[in-house]
Amino acid sequence: MAGYEDDLPICGLCGRPIPPDVPQSLHHLIPKLKGGKGGPVVLLHQICHSEIHATLSEAELARSYNTLEALRTHPRLERFISWVAKRPPGFRSKVPGARRRRR
Repeated sequence: MAGYEDDLPICGLCGRPIPPDVPQSLHHLIPKLKGGKGGPVVLLHQICHSEIHATLSEAELARSYNTLEALRTHPRLERFISWVAKRPPGFRSKVPGARRRRR
């Protein structure tokens, strides 16, 4: 099965391949509720997408974390990416850690 992973889509956050049997979703870089409807989207593992929304509010996403580069610089997401990068592409889990604190 050489080259199998070469044909798979790549997660925009963690950079791992996304196998067809693994939950995946599109992430709006600017949330739809904050004016991002019809804007750019990126394909992510569902676990990566869930971690983004467990970490950041819609307002934070729209204001400061509306690019993949910015998302990767957030301290919690940096730790998550390092953690998930050690897992196989088909890894599934509940979102680790506590949800963001409401202000």
